[in-house]
Amino acid sequence: MSPFLLSQALVAVAIALDLSSFQFRQRRRILQCLCLSTLLTSVHFGLLDQWTGAGLMLLASARFAVSMVSTARTWQWVFVASGIVITWLTWSGVPSLLSGVGSTIQTLAAFRRCDRQLRLTMLVGISFWLAHNIVIGSPMAIALESLFILSNLVGYLRHYGLPVLGNRRGAQPKG
Repeated sequence: MSPFLLSQALVAVAIALDLSSFQFRQRRRILQCLCLSTLLTSVHFGLLDQWTGAGLMLLASARFAVSMVSTARTWQWVFVASGIVITWLTWSGVPSLLSGVGSTIQTLAAFRRCDRQLRLTMLVGISFWLAHNIVIGSPMAIALESLFILSNLVGYLRHYGLPVLGNRRGAQPKG
């Protein structure tokens, strides 16, 4: 099997994990799925010689693992700084810029204590990764991020309803 086909097969498994992730209400379950998905996606990018993406996804896997046990801001900034270093060391132009920005936003999302904030912030970061995957031309990675956005939105609507209509179903208590 060619490296390209193997990379696409790995992302197919990552898609299943991503689709599952945001159907959970528990923050820990969401992060477990994302930890495995990003690990597979890291290998995918390595097979495509996209080293910024590979490094940032490997870092994301570690970030999701750490954020399962700690939401301390110190860890957040360690991962933001690490992502900047990885992006700089593996710089390859527009793909590196897009993945670097997406990674930074998703790091901020991963350390949100509330799953609602995690979901909304994650949507912004996913958009940068989707643009990255379009630029590098990986059909399954494009599908991955597109379905990830869809799954996140479906999960959000299932748990919280439409925010435009003021539906507070499932809202987290204040304080």
